[in-house]
Amino acid sequence: MRDISMDRVNCVREEILETIKSPTLTHEQKVATLANKADSLLEVLDLPEGLDELLNQPIDTQCICDLFEGHAPMRPRYIIPDYAKFLKEGSEFLQLGPAQDIYEAINNLLIFYKHVPSITNFPVYVGALDELLDPYLEEVDDATAKKLLRLFFIHMDRTILDSFSHANLGPKATRAGRLILEVERELEHAVPNITLKYDEDITPDDFAIEAVKTALRSAKPSFANHKMFRSELQDDYVIASCYNGLKYGGGSYTLCRLILGNIAKRAKNVADFKENQLPYVMDIMARYMDARIKFEVEESGFFTNNFLAKEGFIHRDRFTAMFGMVGMAEAVNILMEKEGKPYRYGHDEESAKLGVEIMEVIDAFNNAHHNPYCEVTGGHFLLHAQVGIAQDHDVSPGTRIPIGEEPEELLDHLKYCAHFHKYFPSGTGDIFPIDTTAHKNPEYILDIVKGAFRQDLRYLSFYAADSDVIRITGYLVKRSEIAKLRSGNAVLQDTTALGLGATDNGHIEERKVR
Repeated sequence: MRDISMDRVNCVREEILETIKSPTLTHEQKVATLANKADSLLEVLDLPEGLDELLNQPIDTQCICDLFEGHAPMRPRYIIPDYAKFLKEGSEFLQLGPAQDIYEAINNLLIFYKHVPSITNFPVYVGALDELLDPYLEEVDDATAKKLLRLFFIHMDRTILDSFSHANLGPKATRAGRLILEVERELEHAVPNITLKYDEDITPDDFAIEAVKTALRSAKPSFANHKMFRSELQDDYVIASCYNGLKYGGGSYTLCRLILGNIAKRAKNVADFKENQLPYVMDIMARYMDARIKFEVEESGFFTNNFLAKEGFIHRDRFTAMFGMVGMAEAVNILMEKEGKPYRYGHDEESAKLGVEIMEVIDAFNNAHHNPYCEVTGGHFLLHAQVGIAQDHDVSPGTRIPIGEEPEELLDHLKYCAHFHKYFPSGTGDIFPIDTTAHKNPEYILDIVKGAFRQDLRYLSFYAADSDVIRITGYLVKRSEIAKLRSGNAVLQDTTALGLGATDNGHIEERKVR
């Protein structure tokens, strides 16, 4: 273990005291924050030389971001339990038997969620709820089923205190799926996030239109290109956290991200960026991720001691890691300026061509790098277009076009996005606020989804321009809750604070309304 400087210790002490005194953090939020502060005082990893100058820097020069995972990872970042096995068999550790009816199924799931850790201390995946619950609803009528589902979702919203928690629906229509969409449309909650796995050859139009209606009211579900995800991750994939494609019964050890715009600042020109600066930073980040994974597997004891692994709800060999990036737009614009060219990201084929060239460099590096504990993805990480964090200034999420610079026509916007979605099997997506007149024509939104997915876009999210629930980057927040926090009042969900920061720094409310 490396020694920590007294300056760093004193800095953390001040942050701890500030957390304790905070008037806007709840008790649970303080406990979680204090745990992260303690973790930051430990440095047990064998870190690659040169990491410090890329990682521990201000946001305008930082080239690698570890997304607050700490220096002694005690569990994987994202965990995807086998909920179907749990409902069928129960859990010895939790002293629960198999669920016999809908009452026991809901009760058992709510208990189980309390014991699924993640980077947020809450489950980032709560299951394919339509498939899980549909068989149990056979014994009750619609009115009873809706009441039970309503109480189930209220309980999640009040106890899973961040909106990175994610449920899946589809691609098949089910009675449970239809009732869940009705309930969520009425509740307008931020938790859980929801994705509909959509395949126009499987998903009936009337079911997809119900999903559109719910999305316009509550910013969920988003639409995932089921054909595309299946072709890369096979049938046993899930969408978790923001929009992360991961394997069922597994998850992701870690997620770090390249900040491409800041890497571009280090480069003399495009050639220097692609041949020197970017490969140098990627190599250090990959070796840093290797060190994190090695500690989790070989030293943390998680995969030998935690009941999720001991009872077969997760399997170590179904975990991978996510090689993330942000700031493609800024990188392209900076490099175009250094080359003396007038092109700008989002508006011409020349900028798209450079973006694709950058993605090809990243993809080739990732395919050449091998990690022995990522067997489920061929020994490679999965590329991920990370959604951004509250502290980001002039850093666009993933490969998105910056807010305020969107093309005038939605079709042009979608065509530009299509250059990049294919590179990210562990997640990318674009978000579109929709004019309120779309409430009268949800078929219009479904036509957009169908056309976009035929062009290999991966993931699309919509919400009505006047909706209280909005999608910040990959997670959901209520405008009304942001207003409470801004006025100095504590709020229940910690993602509201992230949403406040992203709204101020990322200009979320200024997205072009379609």
